[in-house]
Amino acid sequence: MIEKLFTRIANYVAHLAGLPSTFAVCFLIIVAWAASGPMFGFSDTWQLIINTGTTIATFLMVFLIQNTQNRDGTAIQTKLDELIRVGKAHNTFIGIEHLTESEVEEIRRKCEQAAKRHDTANKKATAQKRGSKTHAA
Repeated sequence: MIEKLFTRIANYVAHLAGLPSTFAVCFLIIVAWAASGPMFGFSDTWQLIINTGTTIATFLMVFLIQNTQNRDGTAIQTKLDELIRVGKAHNTFIGIEHLTESEVEEIRRKCEQAAKRHDTANKKATAQKRGSKTHAA
């Protein structure tokens, strides 16, 4: 129950945070704060208000946005895993996001080499087809 409520709140806040109108409101708050500086003599309290407000907002937003990104990343990874599972790709790729960076880099390097070999083979096959069509004509 709490997890579902937190997820709904995190999604809603992340959505609101990305709206242009939210940016505009925050910008106006900063402008109003800056404009009020002379009225408060640019005091320490005046500075503390904006520092405290932005620190609290940033602190809370980090956790909400990270939660949203974690769920989005997991959902995308699950979808990719399912495509791998039902497709012609190697099932060994499922779960590689849990490997170390160097292990993933090694797999990426091998995939690039395989792709280059595949491209080279396709170019040779295409050239051979063109050559045989030329001789047939």
